[in-house]
Amino acid sequence: MQSALETRFGRMGARVKVKVLPAPEELGRQWNGVRRSPSDRTVVRLDVRGDARGEYFELVHRRDVAVDVLEVNSAERHLLLMARQPLGGGQRSIESRFLCGHDERAWFVAAIPEEAEARDVQAAKDALKPQAVWDAIREFGVPMDQRDRRRTAAFVRQGEWFFIPRYDLKVDETRVLKDEPIRRGAGKPHVCQYLFRIGGDDVFVSDEEPNGITVAQYRQLPREQRRSGTWRRMTRDAIAYVKGSVRHPDHKTIWLSPWHEVVMNTETKARAMRHVAFLD
Repeated sequence: MQSALETRFGRMGARVKVKVLPAPEELGRQWNGVRRSPSDRTVVRLDVRGDARGEYFELVHRRDVAVDVLEVNSAERHLLLMARQPLGGGQRSIESRFLCGHDERAWFVAAIPEEAEARDVQAAKDALKPQAVWDAIREFGVPMDQRDRRRTAAFVRQGEWFFIPRYDLKVDETRVLKDEPIRRGAGKPHVCQYLFRIGGDDVFVSDEEPNGITVAQYRQLPREQRRSGTWRRMTRDAIAYVKGSVRHPDHKTIWLSPWHEVVMNTETKARAMRHVAFLD
């Protein structure tokens, strides 16, 4: 017999596997014959995994965390999930929201900024649009019923990235990079045919440090660790502009002309982002 969560995920054409962990008061006691350590304190975690039948959502949560689907949009293959973590002592519970759905070629999970207090799928999608995108929607006169399209006069979207046209931008051609990756954390990179950056900080990135560490922090590492061969130098928090093709294995290649400013969605502003294992 399917659970309520399995049924609601099924309504958008997806599978979900749920694993329930012991609540805090159960930690340190015997659980299925295994004594839990204090480090076993996952509150809630969402991931997209695969098996012989294809992709599925994996939801892991503590027994005391209430998980519910606020809305399913079957036509768009999206749903909004909420996890409510009790704090006790009369404190208000922590509510985390996640947009789960299908985008072009693959399933995804996106954490929604808490301040949005999204109650449905449309509100969640709106909350993921950064202010620069809303400004461009107004500037270019995009109708509200077109704001979720992947390509409008105001922007082109590929996954978590928005590209906003900057018709008057002049760049120093000697500083234009070719086939340059842009990425969020440890996610698969989106490869830009031509990219131009202004500002930002140099960082060193590795599989263990996907968000990068400063040059000073890198130099303080033991020599053996610095020579591990996994480090690469990148730029963080720069203003970036791209044109030409933008490629990603989970999305259709897009073509941009003229130069477009690169803007990421608001997911990194969500505290719930730490609960999302799936990055791209």
